Amino acid sequence: MHLLVAVLMLFAGLTQLAPAQTPAERQSIQAVITGQIDAFRRDDGAAAFAFASPDVQAIFRTEAQFMSMVRQGYLPVYRPSAVTFGTVTAAGQHMVQRVEVIGPDGQPHLALYHMIPGADGSWLIDGCELTESDGVGT
Repeated sequence: MHLLVAVLMLFAGLTQLAPAQTPAERQSIQAVITGQIDAFRRDDGAAAFAFASPDVQAIFRTEAQFMSMVRQGYLPVYRPSAVTFGTVTAAGQHMVQRVEVIGPDGQPHLALYHMIPGADGSWLIDGCELTESDGVGT
């Protein structure tokens, strides 16, 4: 009996770790991603870097290094011709936002944005996985 109660308490605790997916949270996550993409389009490194989590900022140290990485490895996100938001799913304490981007070459790509809550409650980008579009939609 005690084991059952302990297991139920563990599952209750785990479900509290995953952030809720309210419409306001989805809108806030999408606004952060849109803000960073808009900053990329303006070549505003300071603004784009500000949307990154402290861990990402620590890895790249400067906005110049961050922008260099984006230009070299994330061209479809750096210069998308179209952006379509898909689903948001919980992954532990992270949220993962699916984003279909059409790169400047016209090719579709799937960007998986890993989002974390910041100290002030706003969302921050903790990483982005860029792959070829899976054709399943967003």
